[in-house]
Amino acid sequence: MAHAIVNPDGLHDPVPFGYSHTATVPGGTELVFVAGQYGSGPDGAVVSADFADQVKRTFHNIGVALAAHGLGLRHVVQLRTYVVDHDVSKLGPITAAVREGWSTEPPAQTLIGVAGLAAPDVLFEVEAVAARP
Repeated sequence: MAHAIVNPDGLHDPVPFGYSHTATVPGGTELVFVAGQYGSGPDGAVVSADFADQVKRTFHNIGVALAAHGLGLRHVVQLRTYVVDHDVSKLGPITAAVREGWSTEPPAQTLIGVAGLAAPDVLFEVEAVAARP
């Protein structure tokens, strides 16, 4: 295994919220860095104005990017998530997408609320780091 997810005793259980506290990667492991992906189709246009649709498509796009390296979502050790005009209501679609992709062992993740992203119709963006086993 290329990485280990650890949620230490003494910290709350983050898994129901769609993330883990820490991830370790052994020395010599190849890392794959995925640039910020958003809810776009192959032409680069945003597929929907709906936040939940953008979240689903974003994680799909991360899977496509990883597949180009022979990897999948299970290889992701860290996510950096950007949400335009973040509020608590947006956590539901994000948590659901993470649970669908990672079940009971989600990667370490930081969520950052932002005023805007690269284009006005982009509401959600995610960077990923994956470890090759």
